Amino acid sequence: LHGLFEAQAARTPERTALIGPDGGTLSYRELDDRASLLARRLRALGVGPEVLVGVMLDRTTDLIVALYAVLKAGGAYVPIDPAYPRQRVLVLLESSRAAVLVTRRALLAEFEQSLPATAVPLLLEPGWELTPAPEVASGPLPLPDNLAYTIYTSGSTGTPKGVAIEHRSAVALARWTPSVYSAEELACVLGSTSVCFDMSVFEIFCTLAWGGTLALADNALALPKHPAAERVTLIDTVPSAMAELVRAGQVPASVRTVNLGGEALKGSLVAAIHQSTGVERVYNVYGPSEDTTFTTIALIPRGEATPSIGRPLTGTRLYVLDAALRPVPQGVPGAVYLSGDGLSRGYLGRPDLTAERFIPNPHGEPGSRLYRVGDLARYRSDSELELPELEFLGRIDHQVKVRGFRIELGEIEAALSREPEVRECAVLALPDPGSEGVRLVAYVASPAPRADLAAALRA
Repeated sequence: LHGLFEAQAARTPERTALIGPDGGTLSYRELDDRASLLARRLRALGVGPEVLVGVMLDRTTDLIVALYAVLKAGGAYVPIDPAYPRQRVLVLLESSRAAVLVTRRALLAEFEQSLPATAVPLLLEPGWELTPAPEVASGPLPLPDNLAYTIYTSGSTGTPKGVAIEHRSAVALARWTPSVYSAEELACVLGSTSVCFDMSVFEIFCTLAWGGTLALADNALALPKHPAAERVTLIDTVPSAMAELVRAGQVPASVRTVNLGGEALKGSLVAAIHQSTGVERVYNVYGPSEDTTFTTIALIPRGEATPSIGRPLTGTRLYVLDAALRPVPQGVPGAVYLSGDGLSRGYLGRPDLTAERFIPNPHGEPGSRLYRVGDLARYRSDSELELPELEFLGRIDHQVKVRGFRIELGEIEAALSREPEVRECAVLALPDPGSEGVRLVAYVASPAPRADLAAALRA
């Protein structure tokens, strides 16, 4: 994955690769040099193929340097949001068995005494790039089927699960990118998605593989105040965030293309984008982390009331099947199953769950696998195309999307049930009156509820 960036850095070393939230910039050469420097320090700590490295940094240019450094060292990164609760951070480090944690001292202070013994802190303090790295022998290079990253998603039992993505799958996404997006569209991409959410893989690696500039922001709603706001050409975010930007009239005139994913897309939002901004193309992108960010894509025309999720990416196979794994007729709802280049290795350290969700593919070549997404869809019955577009119909299980993040309602219920004052609980995702999205609402039964119980449970 990093090889695509290195090739681009050799072609355009002085082009701007990164613009941070504070306006600071790094050229392709500077980003490549700093990532190589940090990679040597990581190799000195034993990082190589199949070694996982936690990255817990705020959204500065050092975050992107660290991700590329882990890949250059041969390892795989595990993104950790500094805003996560302390217990969540420790669970991710223990579950992934991360050998190193790249972070800053200020972010580490709360966790330092509880860190697993296996996780060695590597601190990136201001000026770290001025200190020479130890000379270490070049280790083995990662192969296409080695891990590139592991992103953790919500788990129904209360334990998050790590989706293990190999280099070959992420490279397939990056190589697909220029077949849809022009150099003008990728000229300046807003990097507003948390690295713990897989849409960030498109923003970072697909932009920097093809010579674009990544404008790194704390979140999508910070775009209007970003120093490079008037340069941004492509926004990649969730519908609820885009709806807020449109409502506030804060979509820069430079934006020509918008990717919307992570939540169901409403035709009314597409109409509002076309009516009140200069955006020319709105894409609906669909896909789980287990299939490397994007599975299908649809260019949504003006006036489409129910946007489709489109057709599969090159190298991806999508099946709509019944309970016996037989293809359903056009227009009939069925369960979504995926196969192809983007399919992940499975769940890190969870062979039982991997075997449950990744099954032999009865419709493919011997040895190929199917991933059961848990979504319902159907091929549009009013289409005369050989490969009609898909309509997303909702979830089969109790998983929901909140601002694009996958949440198993059972995980929230499991957390609440651990509190001694909670006898029973149920969690629902209900429309949020203040936005286009949803919010989580928990109903709790307690034998003797105290006045501050709700506040305590929120905490």
